Amino acid sequence: MWYIPPYSRGVSEAFPPVLPERESMEPMKPKKSAFAQGLRDGIPIALGYFAVAFSLGIAARDAGLTPFQGMLASLLCVASAGEYALFTLVGAGAAYLEVALVTLITNARYFLMSCALSQRIRPDMPDLHRWGVGFAVTDEIFGISIARPGPLEPRYHYGAMAISIPAWAVGTALGILMGTILPLRVVSALSVALYGMFLAIIIPPARKELSVAICVLAGFGCSWLFGFLPALQDLSPGMRTIILTLGISAVIALIFPRKEDEPDAE
Repeated sequence: MWYIPPYSRGVSEAFPPVLPERESMEPMKPKKSAFAQGLRDGIPIALGYFAVAFSLGIAARDAGLTPFQGMLASLLCVASAGEYALFTLVGAGAAYLEVALVTLITNARYFLMSCALSQRIRPDMPDLHRWGVGFAVTDEIFGISIARPGPLEPRYHYGAMAISIPAWAVGTALGILMGTILPLRVVSALSVALYGMFLAIIIPPARKELSVAICVLAGFGCSWLFGFLPALQDLSPGMRTIILTLGISAVIALIFPRKEDEPDAE
């Protein structure tokens, strides 16, 4: 892009145009759209979802669901633990109210994630985008969205949704069709991919900030202890996550307070 100084306007064309120093040193590079970045970052999530959905499809098949019904359930309820509970209750012939309450309790941890995302949303963001972002607040999509510096960009969230949710739904349908054909060890091995992907999300910020590393280690340790303590081992996974998140985050906030004018960590 050429730049003509104000004093040269109207002067003879003999004076050559002058380039700013920054533009002459560094060529302009097109910025990737937020949606494209979300698609790129959502690829490993989609691969993990597709693998884990195979075992979810087996549970849906045992409950008597067809591939189309299982795919539709995964499109509308994007939650692994919630869908496992849903398919188990459907197979047991539970009432609609019981299914709704158990699914709500199992997925209650997403309330906390939505509250965290709401702190990143610009006040002028339309309600339509708020509803769109809130539709798919999964553990992994929340992790990559909250890790980005600055205000939440809905299009980045949509990009991750656009590639990961179809993979989750298609994996569920294929799990119903082919899950019983594959050996059980193969299905279990595919589920490990999701844990490796989640570690790839939490390790980089934990290496940058001591408070995040302490939160991660405390979460692992306390979650392990909850499986042995008599008063807590019978709680649902969603309720455990809520208790641990509130308790550990409150303690870390007291130990490592963040000033209001301090910028968010990348």
